[in-house]
Amino acid sequence: MPDLETPIEEIVRKQDNFWKSIGPGLVTGAADDDPSGIATYSQAGAQIGTSILWSMPFTWPLMCAIQLVSAQIGRVTGHGLAANMRQHYGSKLVIPMVTLLLIANVLNLGADIGAMGAAANLVIGGNMHIEAVLFTLTSVMLQIFIPYHRYARILKWLTFVLFSYVGVIFFVRMPWSEVLRGTFFPTMRFDKVYITTFVALLGTTISPYLFFWQASQEVEEIDTHDDQQSLYESPQQAPLALRRIRIDTLIGMGLSNVVAYFIILATAATLHAHGIVNIDSASQAAEALRPIAGDLCSALFTIGIIGTGLLALPVLAGSAAYAVGESFGFKSSLEAKPLQAKRFYSVLAISTLLGLFIIYTKINPIQALFWTAVINGIISAPVMIVVMIMATRQKIMGQFTISRGWSILGWAATAVMTISVIIFFITL
Repeated sequence: MPDLETPIEEIVRKQDNFWKSIGPGLVTGAADDDPSGIATYSQAGAQIGTSILWSMPFTWPLMCAIQLVSAQIGRVTGHGLAANMRQHYGSKLVIPMVTLLLIANVLNLGADIGAMGAAANLVIGGNMHIEAVLFTLTSVMLQIFIPYHRYARILKWLTFVLFSYVGVIFFVRMPWSEVLRGTFFPTMRFDKVYITTFVALLGTTISPYLFFWQASQEVEEIDTHDDQQSLYESPQQAPLALRRIRIDTLIGMGLSNVVAYFIILATAATLHAHGIVNIDSASQAAEALRPIAGDLCSALFTIGIIGTGLLALPVLAGSAAYAVGESFGFKSSLEAKPLQAKRFYSVLAISTLLGLFIIYTKINPIQALFWTAVINGIISAPVMIVVMIMATRQKIMGQFTISRGWSILGWAATAVMTISVIIFFITL
């Protein structure tokens, strides 16, 4: 006699299956709100105020499109973006692309590590450099010695630290007419400050390392599940696989943009409203949370910075290692044991340690985070062009070229990024 589930047991089972089914998109979206993202959104809210809020609902479908396209390339071909670039366009294209990615990721790693050290120092004192070293070594060890399928679970739970800023609407008196106007009626100024901030927002929401990471995570999903193959090999898996990618990506990018929206709103309603338009330190950014947590705002800010930093470091270092490994054809997998993928883990560790070295310069961590987002915006444009070309070519994707709707959105995202970068250089 078959076992009959109670309604509650059925709901629990479905929820558990749903939670297990999502991953690459959720982690990618959460990693997008790394310390670099928090600093960029905080600076945008402080400097420009609520009039820049429209950028978050505007960028959501664009980032969904480019991330979904990247994920679909990985799931269809069974190879990451760099591997596909090398196979179809040769090393003359892939090496410059990966070199730019590696430079941007090392700078981003350094800025994130520096911000984590500064945030910890804000609460517990001590030496921020020592604290930054401890965070770095912890992150590297976790990535090398914990298999991907276990580490992915940790990363998914870390996404919940991002909701620290959402509570601001319950504790701060909001100028709702300005908030609604800034959200639903876009304004664009063509001065240096506004354009630089807009490019930084694009660069931190649509970052090249996220494209490489999500594509490679789809490959990891194939490699770590015996019943999964690339859609080239098992086209019958396409309906479920592509549906899961869509849901996962929409949820992950939605989480990212909702949190980003509230970070901008928090700093606009607190710092900008009181005439503080430049954030030069972690303590100033923490002030945005004082209405929520009072004297505990520093601790709450620290949890947000450190939690998202621990989430973002493996994504930044991992995407660099995937890209380099796929470019040169050596084994690239976070599921592999250290001795099975020595070169992959070496790239991962070295890029993270190079990022750590940056904090010993006299660069301001908050400013470094903001300008890292600008650099990511500049680098994203050429990478997005290549990704979109690959996704629409039948020679590469077979019968699974991206749909017309996602193609239009993907090219729209590419056009917005390219035009914004051109205007940035003109205003610069």
